[in-house]
Amino acid sequence: MTKIDYLVAVAFGLTALGAAHAGSDDGNPLMVSVTTADVQSQFMALALANQSMAQDAEPRVLLCGPGAEIATRDYDGESLEPSGMNPQDLLNNLIEAGVTVEVCAVFLPNTEYTEDDLIDGIGTANPREVGAYMADPAVRFWSN
Repeated sequence: MTKIDYLVAVAFGLTALGAAHAGSDDGNPLMVSVTTADVQSQFMALALANQSMAQDAEPRVLLCGPGAEIATRDYDGESLEPSGMNPQDLLNNLIEAGVTVEVCAVFLPNTEYTEDDLIDGIGTANPREVGAYMADPAVRFWSN
């Protein structure tokens, strides 16, 4: 499979995921942390989170620093070819499927953004709770 074929499969396969894959009970947790401002890196991290969900993983997403801007209503990330989607489109798919998506606890108090600026379905991470989740040896971790 070529790189283009893979990206097409990722982008067009996302809409078929739906809520059926959210919250599966197979104990396959995956923490995905997006911290970069690079749109291609954001896109790939969220595409992989969607694909892992399609394969029965249970992703949870933490958005920090410049990566947290994906969670805001005024996010204007470029759409990437060949899908024509942007990282927020992929994030919305995860939210619609019931995935926990949070901005880091320091994002809102240290930017001009407020809770009202976040898209629906985004919460603010509790460091103690997220730390406990990440300390679980069953949780795999992906960060960019």
